[in-house]
Amino acid sequence: MRRGEQEITDQSEIESIISRAQVCRIAFLSQGEPYIVPVCFGYRQGAFYFHCAPEGRKLDMLGPGVKVCFELEADVAVLEAKSACAWGMAYSSVIGWGSASRVSDESERSAALDAIMSHYGGQSGPYNQKTLGRTAVVRIDIESLSCKSSQPPPQTATRTDG
Repeated sequence: MRRGEQEITDQSEIESIISRAQVCRIAFLSQGEPYIVPVCFGYRQGAFYFHCAPEGRKLDMLGPGVKVCFELEADVAVLEAKSACAWGMAYSSVIGWGSASRVSDESERSAALDAIMSHYGGQSGPYNQKTLGRTAVVRIDIESLSCKSSQPPPQTATRTDG
């Protein structure tokens, strides 16, 4: 990491950033072309989960040992300044790499959906079997990640994330 003073290595701080993030962006490489997609996600026991339709481009790219890159951010704010080159951003971000695979085990699928619902403050299962039949769940097993934060004093930030 170029700016070591911004690096976060404490696992509880990293998990706190993950818990505050609203979107996970997942990057795939398919037939030599990059593809990135934002997803709603859940996190539990060192893995990310997301759900999608049971067919489509994301699932077409999955196979044994498919590598992905992911990114999340929280606490994003524009830092205004008097001169153009002095503007900046406040943020906390997590970037990582892992292997993505489709979850077929029913109990893990339900637990993954519970993790997704919990992340956004919603109620977990039970889930309608018809709906489950139309829902694919993907797990990303984290292999490595890096985390950093650039946060100013609160009075200098103009919030952009709602």
